[in-house]
Amino acid sequence: MVERRILVTAALPYANGPIHIGHLVEYIETDIWVRFQKLRGHRCIFICADDTHGTAIMMRARQEGRSEELVIAQMQQAHLQDFHAFDIEFDNYGSTNSVENRRLCGEFWQALRRVGLITERDVAQLYDPQAGTFLADRFVKGTCPKCRAAGQYGDNCDKCGATYRATDLIEPVSVLSGATPELRSERHLFVKLDELHEFLADWTQSGDHLQPEVANYLQGHFLNEPLKDWDVSRPAPYFGFEIPDSPGNYWYVWFDAPIGYMASTQQWCDRHGERFDDWWRDANVEIHHFIGKDITYFHTLFWPGMLKSAGFSLPTKVHIHGFLTVGGEKMSKSKGTFVTAETYLRHLDPTYLRYYYAAKLGPRLDDIDLNLDEFVAKANADLVGKVVNLASRAARFAETSGLSPTYPDDGGLFARAAAAGDDIAQAYEEGDFSRAMRLIMELADRANPYVEAAEPWNLAKDPRRAQDLQDVCTVALNLFRQLAIYLAPVLPRLARQTGELLQRPITRWDESQTPLLGNPVSRFQHMLKRVDRKDVDRMIEDSKQTPAEESAPTPAPSQPLLDEPLAPACTIDEFARVDLRIARVLAAEDVPEASKLLKITVSLGGTEQRTVFAGIKQAYRPEQLVGRLVVLAANLAPRKMKFGTSEGMILASGPGGSHVFLLTVDDGAEPGQRVH
Repeated sequence: MVERRILVTAALPYANGPIHIGHLVEYIETDIWVRFQKLRGHRCIFICADDTHGTAIMMRARQEGRSEELVIAQMQQAHLQDFHAFDIEFDNYGSTNSVENRRLCGEFWQALRRVGLITERDVAQLYDPQAGTFLADRFVKGTCPKCRAAGQYGDNCDKCGATYRATDLIEPVSVLSGATPELRSERHLFVKLDELHEFLADWTQSGDHLQPEVANYLQGHFLNEPLKDWDVSRPAPYFGFEIPDSPGNYWYVWFDAPIGYMASTQQWCDRHGERFDDWWRDANVEIHHFIGKDITYFHTLFWPGMLKSAGFSLPTKVHIHGFLTVGGEKMSKSKGTFVTAETYLRHLDPTYLRYYYAAKLGPRLDDIDLNLDEFVAKANADLVGKVVNLASRAARFAETSGLSPTYPDDGGLFARAAAAGDDIAQAYEEGDFSRAMRLIMELADRANPYVEAAEPWNLAKDPRRAQDLQDVCTVALNLFRQLAIYLAPVLPRLARQTGELLQRPITRWDESQTPLLGNPVSRFQHMLKRVDRKDVDRMIEDSKQTPAEESAPTPAPSQPLLDEPLAPACTIDEFARVDLRIARVLAAEDVPEASKLLKITVSLGGTEQRTVFAGIKQAYRPEQLVGRLVVLAANLAPRKMKFGTSEGMILASGPGGSHVFLLTVDDGAEPGQRVH
């Protein structure tokens, strides 16, 4: 059997803001599909990165008095914390501001030059006289020139889907300062996209690369007329990669962003000893992009054209999803429905949102509505009432006896559920997660009446019925485990808990086809509590902003200083007693017995090494730390702990828990150097 190799990407989140529940639709959707593929035994890698270039990052760094590199590094850490908290696992998470991306951008550029697709001309562009910068399309708002919808950005209209230049907007306004932009002329570079018209028409209108409605949309809105040249440069000042053969011009963020998929893949390949071309120039590899419908044009016309011109593999499929609404309306900060991942996590279990999105996601572009009453009802009825309840009502009676050595008669329940596995798998494969959830809950609806009729709680009262009790629990726990396997792509935490309960980790989809027999059963631990609507309401209240706050720029945070005032003054001699050194992390591992600690081995240069126990488990995974430069308080007296001896302290900021941020060290620093 030929190994199925799959490379999966999700759209790159922009490094100028936090992850919110609208973003999470895509990342949860993609993570579910990837987990399903891995559970089926396929070789699948999930690649992503932060999208870091452009005017927004430059302006934010300027306002905060920091470098762009520091801004994007801090935001990447925040993004990764949010993704990890929602059980979204990337095989590599990179940055478009990387050496790999710069090199690949150059390779694409040279290819486009070779085939004669680059042209140059002067362009009149909007300039903000107050901010002192040319305005990226997303930093201009005005009235759509086609449908006359107000409040539209300068690249495309979210009402009618039209694309245009920012200069086409009616009554444009700078988002940065509120000023009326001026029109100034600068030299720009373009890709002559229409020279690829025949190829793009054929690729988009044939095969299964796109959903039918997407192919029809492209044909009706773009491919029925000449394609416009694509402006791929921006003049200084601009945070990005300067174009080597056009000094003073920078590649536009939408040129280097999709190449970031490949740069992140290169990083993964370098780490695992793989060949990059075996993933991006091998016709046997499937490449799947998951994106929102607002960036359809870029991923279905520009991106395939770039790949074709540079000799790389084309996407096998671009999976496009709709937007998120809350209560039937666009997310709103003033109404509290614009909920960040961080705010959600303060109030609710991420398992609820993963399941709710899965129950709503289908293979089409339909928008997804988060109805808060339905959200509470589905979590409580399906996850707690149907799935977890099946285990909780049987596991405590099986703790002493374990599972029966042979599978009892269950009236065909397990066999029918095993037979349903193919239909459930097909639904996952097609991205029809809502259908998969319906099929799984139908199995739960059949399993629960068995337990209710058998009444293990009554059997437990009669010692003569011990075998009957063991058999009933064996059936109930196997039916529960079957559900947990089918739900594993959506609910990885439940899958882990099930493996711990039955002392057999869930690792493969086909484990759903054979009952588990003779296994010991661990003491039942709480798996998932019911959702309290009051917690949902608190989350919404916590997310509310006044209209003035919603429209105003986000100020630099001052709360940390209020929470922890400055310490009393110390002398320079007192400060010098603390020996701060640069150290490189050689190894990092979990401390299973501790909820907050990681065991970290660092090098101070040469043979000088230290072991440190750091309370950063909720903020960092061990693999994120290896190779990283950190700042170590190296002359602290060793501290004996029950897990070992800690020989220093790694410096970090933040209030604790998942909100811990290691101090970063610029390139060029070396282990052993003193921090002054």
